[in-house]
Amino acid sequence: MLTVLIAMFAVALVAPVLFSRLGRSAFFVLAAAPAAGFLWLLVRLPVVLSSDQGAGPGQPDAPPSVTVPWIPSLQLELAFRLDALAAVLCILILGVGALVLFYCARYFKSDDPDLGAFGAQLLAFAAAMFGLVLADDLILMFIFWELTTILSYLLIGYSRQRLSARRSALQALILTTFGGLAMLVGLVMIGQTAGTYRISEILAGAGALVAEGPLIDIAVALVLVGAITKSALVPFHFWLPGAMAAPTPVSAYLHAAAMVKAGVYLVARFAPGFGETEFWYPVILVLGMATILLGGWRALRQTDLKLVLAYGTVSQLGFLVMVVGLGGRDGAIAGLGLLLAHGFFKATLFLVVGVIDHHAGTRDLRVLSGVGAASPVLFAVALVAAGSMAGVPPLLGFVAKESVYEAFVHRAEDGLIGTLLLGGVVLGSVLTFAYSARFVRGCLRTEAGIPRTDFTPVRTSFLVAPAVLAAASVLFGVWPVPLDAVAQPYASLFPGDSAPPHLALWHGFTPALLLSAVTLAAGAALYLLRVPFERVQGRLPRVREAEVVYRSIIGVLDDVAVWITGRTQRGSLAFYLFIILSTAVITPLAALIIFEAPRPDAFRVADSPAQIIAAAVILVGILAALRSTKRFMAVLMVGITGYGMAIIYALHGAPDLALTQMLVETIVLVAFVLALRSLPARLWNREGSRHRLLRAGLGIAFGSIMAVIAMSAMASRNAAPISLAYPKLAYDDGGGANAVNVLLVDIRAWDTFGEITVLAIAATGIASLIFIRSRGDDRRRADGVEDGSVDRGQEPLDAGGRAGAARELAARFANVSRDPWLVAGRTLAPERRSIIFEVITRLLFHTMILLSVYLLIAGHNLPGGGFAGGLTAGLALAIRYLAGGRFELAEASPVSAGTLLGVGLAIVTLTAATPLFLGGAVLESYILEFWLPVFGDVKFVTSTIFDIGVYIIVVGLVLDVLRSLGSEIDQRSEDQQPVEEDLGADALVPPTVEGVQP
Repeated sequence: MLTVLIAMFAVALVAPVLFSRLGRSAFFVLAAAPAAGFLWLLVRLPVVLSSDQGAGPGQPDAPPSVTVPWIPSLQLELAFRLDALAAVLCILILGVGALVLFYCARYFKSDDPDLGAFGAQLLAFAAAMFGLVLADDLILMFIFWELTTILSYLLIGYSRQRLSARRSALQALILTTFGGLAMLVGLVMIGQTAGTYRISEILAGAGALVAEGPLIDIAVALVLVGAITKSALVPFHFWLPGAMAAPTPVSAYLHAAAMVKAGVYLVARFAPGFGETEFWYPVILVLGMATILLGGWRALRQTDLKLVLAYGTVSQLGFLVMVVGLGGRDGAIAGLGLLLAHGFFKATLFLVVGVIDHHAGTRDLRVLSGVGAASPVLFAVALVAAGSMAGVPPLLGFVAKESVYEAFVHRAEDGLIGTLLLGGVVLGSVLTFAYSARFVRGCLRTEAGIPRTDFTPVRTSFLVAPAVLAAASVLFGVWPVPLDAVAQPYASLFPGDSAPPHLALWHGFTPALLLSAVTLAAGAALYLLRVPFERVQGRLPRVREAEVVYRSIIGVLDDVAVWITGRTQRGSLAFYLFIILSTAVITPLAALIIFEAPRPDAFRVADSPAQIIAAAVILVGILAALRSTKRFMAVLMVGITGYGMAIIYALHGAPDLALTQMLVETIVLVAFVLALRSLPARLWNREGSRHRLLRAGLGIAFGSIMAVIAMSAMASRNAAPISLAYPKLAYDDGGGANAVNVLLVDIRAWDTFGEITVLAIAATGIASLIFIRSRGDDRRRADGVEDGSVDRGQEPLDAGGRAGAARELAARFANVSRDPWLVAGRTLAPERRSIIFEVITRLLFHTMILLSVYLLIAGHNLPGGGFAGGLTAGLALAIRYLAGGRFELAEASPVSAGTLLGVGLAIVTLTAATPLFLGGAVLESYILEFWLPVFGDVKFVTSTIFDIGVYIIVVGLVLDVLRSLGSEIDQRSEDQQPVEEDLGADALVPPTVEGVQP
């Protein structure tokens, strides 16, 4: 099952390439992925159905499962389990998904530029739904749940040029994300209470959990919030009709067979264990019934075929949630039968609407006419699917509806509430028949007085997908035995003494059959009386719709956000810092006082006089920075404080920290100096500031509270620090003697993974602030650039004020270009060059590059590592740039900064994921010992590859900074030089007026 999941995501990843080569026919290739998964499912079904559905992981009769360790310390696993319930959902996800993708090959135009992205997103959605129903871990299930949310947002907003599509996509995203976050809280509460996040284990011990009382009741209620938002139940039903702005194949798959079934699946998954919790039946039955009636009522008022189906889907989802949440074996069988029936007939009807819209150019049932006569096959397919939706025998919808009636007839025997539920279900079924007939009449009628719709012929390949689904409704209606066999193992999870019910076309003369007859008769009567019924609907007072309430709430939130933003985002850096630092002082101080945090009994100022000297240097740097009136001097003084910290780290026996601090401080200093070229030289006028004492006090308070927190934290320790075990752990498990480096690339590699990702994002952010279209990687090299033409200033004069001699002297200096010390140094104007700097750069550059490689390789056992090595290489590039200018930087680093960042992240990601394919955990390291000529015995740790990725990312970051704040600003400065420099001295003489020089 893991192979199928990975394969589907892999095909989705290469989908854009397939579409660029094959056009819309690439949909056939994409359809092959879920189709192959469907065949795999059919092969595995016998094993699944013969297994014990309630057996826990590792037991002999348990359903097929796969478990890959992920983060054991957080109880996170990539755990997948294929039981009967998951198999039922997979029939829809894989089977209907393959047909919809096949259908897309004829639905979309071949010249649509966004087909690659759409195909990738649709297949990735199918893979995410597949992973969701297979997940046997609560957190893993939530991850796939949110993946479907994001992908559905992209698919609904496919026509992004239309406001309605963008608004509907955002509306669906907000509501389903809200439900997902509520569900996450509930899942965490359940997992923490149960002591495990394995779903199968939780359900096996659900009885003990339910006995915990209100905590589990609240947790399950929060999970149901996620289910009802995803499945569009009242009061969140309105996002589903709005989502009809998506292309019809999206509606056929997401909103009929897949996405909205996620909430139904969640209810069905938790029903065997948590159906008796406090809030289960009130939420499921009340909201389900309200959704049934509201959806059916609203469907009878729609004139757009797609909206008729949309509100019909809302009503059917109410049915599904009610039935699967009802509990008992009869409810389980009926729920899964209706789940499959609905997926077949509703997907068929959406695909039919897509064909009509594609060939008739309209979906308005008031103007459509003659479509059935123009395409008899389409007429037959639509009639079968609509009949199944209406519950007409001998179709699958009738079989499922019979089972639903049977389940609620049994509940009606328990009292008034059961009777009311049965009456509501029958009423909802009557409405279903009526809007099914409305759909058929609207799209397939031929009536006198209504002009026949111009309907172009339909290609056979366009009808294959809906025809196959319609045939399934007929086949499994007449012969429901296979579907019953799939549903029975799930029903066995519910207790019961009587014989389990079955899906069958004929159960004899039963109350359910009588109710079916009543439904068909009442539905037909309601359809025949549609004109007076529409008048009644029009006369009834309009209730404020949920969507209007939603938009009102969003509007209020927007107004509040604008009000708060206007009073807090004032454009004043001093104000922002004041708020941040004040919060950072008051909040910890209040915590220290309220909770009576421990205080140290004694402390010492320093371990050696050298530390006092270093602290004095830092204080001098701080005071000098405060008193400086120029930006450059202030930056230098701040840099001194950083170097002072590096000295303190070194004196404390932390050479890695000292080395990294020194390199970071140097790189930051270079970046600041480059950025300062675009700012005024002098700082603000301090004499006019009225808040100097307040700022000084806040700064002192912030520093003091940080010191107090540090001392209190050290005084709070009552156990041996975990760091004492790091050296042995690093050497035994990480294979390195440098505990700091092993900590970064092995023991806590997840932290480093996140940090380097942030570095890549920061580099991209810096570049985006400077460059408009690209990172500037396509700039020309030094070849073809005139000697001394770059950064040319005013022509130098000699001691006598003559320009000619100075020009000759500069030309002699420029002759160094015949044998340049630097590749592109010759391009700089002579007055901008320093021969000493160029010579030193030529001597240092290669040495620094070799040093950076040494730090990278030796970092596992000695001070260094990928971060320090990358910074050293970055400093080497910075020196090349400072000595030779932007063309020298281009010659020294012809590789794109974006490429370096991407390659680095790819190396890190592959290093993290590769152990999974070797049976290990994510980011697990391996120690390889071998012998090489010359080198002898070699001990290589695979985490070094991770460090290489870090090295490349850091080099890419520095290169982005140099090209953004260096080369790009240089280029802009040259482009903005006064035009007079190129016009000669005469151009600077103002014109005369009537011979008078002004």
